[in-house]
Amino acid sequence: MFLSIDIGNTDIVLGFNESGNWKVFRCSHQSSFNAFLSEKVSQPLLSKVEKAGLSSVVPNSTDRIIKALNEYRISPVEIKPDLYETLPIAIPNPGEIGTDLVCNALAAFEKFKSDCLIIDFGTALTFTVVVDRSIKGVNIAPGLKTSMKALVGSAAQLNEIELKLPNSVIGTNTETAIQSGVLWGYVGLVERMIERIESELKLKLKIVATGGLSEVLQPLQSQFDLVDRNLTLEGIRQVTQS
Repeated sequence: MFLSIDIGNTDIVLGFNESGNWKVFRCSHQSSFNAFLSEKVSQPLLSKVEKAGLSSVVPNSTDRIIKALNEYRISPVEIKPDLYETLPIAIPNPGEIGTDLVCNALAAFEKFKSDCLIIDFGTALTFTVVVDRSIKGVNIAPGLKTSMKALVGSAAQLNEIELKLPNSVIGTNTETAIQSGVLWGYVGLVERMIERIESELKLKLKIVATGGLSEVLQPLQSQFDLVDRNLTLEGIRQVTQS
């Protein structure tokens, strides 16, 4: 069994892969990771891990997570730029691109074997462009939850609003006004970014969506050739085994 560990800005995600099937657990950074392993992830499952890979965009948490996993005799391979030379895609400026985006790019390219655009709906909304077997570039915007929290947190009279796309683009009360502004706004943002990227490249790209919020914006689903919430986990597995 292979274990992928994705240390993101919001959650720590563990993905156990056996025969191509994923079993996924999420732990917030506010929770105790040691307690999470002992209470939420079964010992028999952890004991079946034969190999593990780890991607982290939170350096301060990496050593703590690895130490906790070591107690279960799991020693993950940490994904770093020195591994990129073995990959079937080139990674320009490897010190500046997050390892999670590299993993996304590899998994998407290996899926389609063609030029692609990976849109990751996470803490940040990222657009990773893979052309001619190379990461051409990345665009980064605030994620859906990040934008919602920023708006609600800066206005005294606003409460936390559910990330739910309203039927009408015109809000009729405070809740639907915010939902419409943020969520329908992001629909337009993503549609326009896809359009501009393809227009600038003069290419038709395979569009791949991932991230915990990749299925929230239903009007976008027809734009995607693939929606895979486990894309980063699969990329971690592929990078580690390349």
